[in-house]
Amino acid sequence: MSGGLVIGDPWQMGVFMCGVAGIVSTSSPDPEQVRAMCRVIAHRGPDGEGYHVDDRAALGMRRLAIIDVAGGDQPVYNEDRTVAAVFNGEIYNFRELRAQLTARGHRFTTDGDTEVLVHLYEEYGEDLVGHLRGMFAFAVWDTARRRLLLARDRVGKKPLYYRQAGPSLAFASELKALMADPSVSREVDPVALHHYLTYQYVPAPWSIYRGVRKVPPGHLLVWEEGEARLRRYWKLDFTPRPVGSEEEAAEQVRQLVLDATRVRMVSERPLGAFLSGGIDSSAVVAAMARLSDRPVKTFCIGFDDPRYDERAYAASVARRYGTDHHEFVVAGSSALDVLPRVTRQFDEPFADSSSIPSFFVAELSRRHVTVVLNGDGGDECFGGYRRYAFMNRVGRIEPPSVLRGTLHRVGSALMRADARSRLRRVGRGMQVLAETPQRRYASLMAYFTSEAKDTLYTEEMHEQVAGVDSYELIRQVFNSSRADEDVNRLLDVDVNTYLPGDLLVKVDISTMAHSLEARSPFLDHHLMEWAAGLPGRWKVDGQVTKALLKKAMAPWLPSDLITRPKAGFGVPLAEWLRGELRPLAFDLLVDHTARSRGLFKPDVVRRLLKDHVEGRDRADQLWALLQFELWQRTCEDQSWDVTAATPGRAQECCG
Repeated sequence: MSGGLVIGDPWQMGVFMCGVAGIVSTSSPDPEQVRAMCRVIAHRGPDGEGYHVDDRAALGMRRLAIIDVAGGDQPVYNEDRTVAAVFNGEIYNFRELRAQLTARGHRFTTDGDTEVLVHLYEEYGEDLVGHLRGMFAFAVWDTARRRLLLARDRVGKKPLYYRQAGPSLAFASELKALMADPSVSREVDPVALHHYLTYQYVPAPWSIYRGVRKVPPGHLLVWEEGEARLRRYWKLDFTPRPVGSEEEAAEQVRQLVLDATRVRMVSERPLGAFLSGGIDSSAVVAAMARLSDRPVKTFCIGFDDPRYDERAYAASVARRYGTDHHEFVVAGSSALDVLPRVTRQFDEPFADSSSIPSFFVAELSRRHVTVVLNGDGGDECFGGYRRYAFMNRVGRIEPPSVLRGTLHRVGSALMRADARSRLRRVGRGMQVLAETPQRRYASLMAYFTSEAKDTLYTEEMHEQVAGVDSYELIRQVFNSSRADEDVNRLLDVDVNTYLPGDLLVKVDISTMAHSLEARSPFLDHHLMEWAAGLPGRWKVDGQVTKALLKKAMAPWLPSDLITRPKAGFGVPLAEWLRGELRPLAFDLLVDHTARSRGLFKPDVVRRLLKDHVEGRDRADQLWALLQFELWQRTCEDQSWDVTAATPGRAQECCG
């Protein structure tokens, strides 16, 4: 090991993972409503709370103290208290910013990172966001101008919801905080539901409620005198740039990963890492071990189904670096126990089934640490998904229009095979080829295709989403990308859709539900901007994904881990829905309550259930429908007894 982990140096970084909430209005907002909003998100910050109230604004926050534990209260103010801020996240370049601002005459009263926001605002106004390195969602209130500035980090690691009602605007870190106001309409947005069924998540700027929106990643919102405007301040640029040799690039990867990891390892609270057995989290653990003078605490989730269990690969990395390693096993019965808690925590329908192991590993890691590093973003930086290699082969193939119908029909027939069958993958490929090149990737990402939704919807639901094309969300990003290779265009698409809409939501909600902070070195914007300009062939070389990252990590990681196929963070969902979760699916999806919503045709839902039981895989579609119905009953009808669910029965195997 080299270097040495610096812990507890407040001049290096001040961190306050929190939940924020507030209301601004042309008339006096209700401070008690903001307090109620903050109580709802107390899990995001169990260590304290703070409020600012004046005749136009009420701001609140809940604090999870990581650095400057004793003195990091919020809100923070400038010297004359005309600018106030509440903040959720981390500013990794806090020390440099503080020195620059002090040299320009600003005076600081705390040792935390939040205070730089008010002074940066004084210097740069809205452009303050361009100076920040980190993850954040924050509000800055300018009492003199009666202006609110809301900002969300470049990639969307921290969430931020808002609702405008006449001359008032309310905001919060989680949707449930806004819904704490009984006057807010709980009407489901049919367009949001339409997109959810396609992609497993509700994409920004929509929320599942008609009247609430998300601040998209890389955007800021400015409210003044009852008017709000939203603008984008950052977009990852995939314009090609000159590069040296692959060997030089591999060395640069190692240095960037080390630097991004180093700035994320400062903490006064116990720190560890998620270790999945994949190359990304393993690379982060390897970097942590090089930077630390003590064993890194690592946490791995496993399954009793060996087809989905990656603990052996994680254990090999743990042995290589002598980590303090902990493993946990999730069974189908455990998933059933925790399902209502997971559903309630996510606030809106969310059908990525890996949220279950994510929830477990966060819950169990929190017994040992308060901060974890993870490998999120490695796939989007360096081309890790198998679908990139597939699209690299077929993306430009354009079959005659007369053959597309046949391709789609044959592909649909093959899709009835078992989830792990090669025939199913061939069928999916034929369905994708049946689409035009511009819509091909959207089709590949869809869980309910456009045709499947047409069959599923009632006439009323059809009317509400008439003319809305979910595939268009991906097509627009693909066509507007500055990349000149399809691989980099696909990365651009995922950075703007799947990464913030699915992966980062899953990690943020799962970890903050347990007052655990997650940090992602691969999502450092310096690393991302460097990687974006690399040639696509260095990322996906034929059938080899993450080619450059694998070359870079070869000196750090076991060879069998480098060469193994990507497995993903999947769960045995198809088996669970034929086993432990089968009664739940049948009970909830076709009973009177579900039918009465008037959204989906009951006979189509029954057919999906029947097909799945008989061996034709419908797990992804059933899971999306089940999560929507569970959300309705848990968060809306409140007819699901969450308190009766046990806290989970994950089995701690060692550590």
